[in-house]
Amino acid sequence: MRKSAFVIAGLVSAASIALVGCDVQKTQEGNVSVPKYEVSKTQEGDVTLPKYDVDAPKVDVTTEQKDVNVPKVGVYTEKETLTVPKVEVTPAKDRDDDKVAQTNKSENK
Repeated sequence: MRKSAFVIAGLVSAASIALVGCDVQKTQEGNVSVPKYEVSKTQEGDVTLPKYDVDAPKVDVTTEQKDVNVPKVGVYTEKETLTVPKVEVTPAKDRDDDKVAQTNKSENK
């Protein structure tokens, strides 16, 4: 039971950190002009949404052994070695993998 709770907590932490580490670049400007109405339509509407390229961060979730105080039945604690989640996040701009390398090559052309 404890192990699954730690794994779930680690995954939730990784997901929330992953959202913070994104590198977002706007690739196209957006345009929204809505139709104007009186009694009859005087202008057509036009909506052009902006486009974005998003490079997600690399997230490594592993486990490591840590000594933690674990409450026991009674009024005392005992040290136990448990497996706890370890999350490492590399922001997209600092990643060194093929996708980022290809993006950088295409930008330099």
